[in-house]
Amino acid sequence: MARINPYVTFNGNCEEAFNFYKECFGIAEFADFNRFSEMPSEEPMPDAVANKVMHATLKISKETVLMGSDANPAFGVAEVSGNNIAISINTDSKEETDKIYNALSADGKVTMPLAETFWGAYFGMFTDKFGIQWMINCQLEEK
Repeated sequence: MARINPYVTFNGNCEEAFNFYKECFGIAEFADFNRFSEMPSEEPMPDAVANKVMHATLKISKETVLMGSDANPAFGVAEVSGNNIAISINTDSKEETDKIYNALSADGKVTMPLAETFWGAYFGMFTDKFGIQWMINCQLEEK
């Protein structure tokens, strides 16, 4: 079965963001973490890019992986704007929902506080301190 896993691109603060996400999800280590300086290249990597994150992977669960990198100026900058996409998290309990929501939304902007909804879920939305939009949902009733 196909799976969809988000890949988020940052403008130089991927390591900070992914260390934050690692802490929020209670993950001990990255599944993968590489810097641009580790890439094989015929040309020396510019100092401004060498220590930036080429690829980071957090295994959130057996089926879910969050990946990211810093934008490489050779390929353009990452534009974090608009509201056309959010990372959606589904949890198994209100307690887990509260824990993840409170951790990820710290120093961010809450757009919908956690609350029980008409569709039988405990749900909330926010933009984290890195400008990434999130939705979190705990289905309380079978639909």
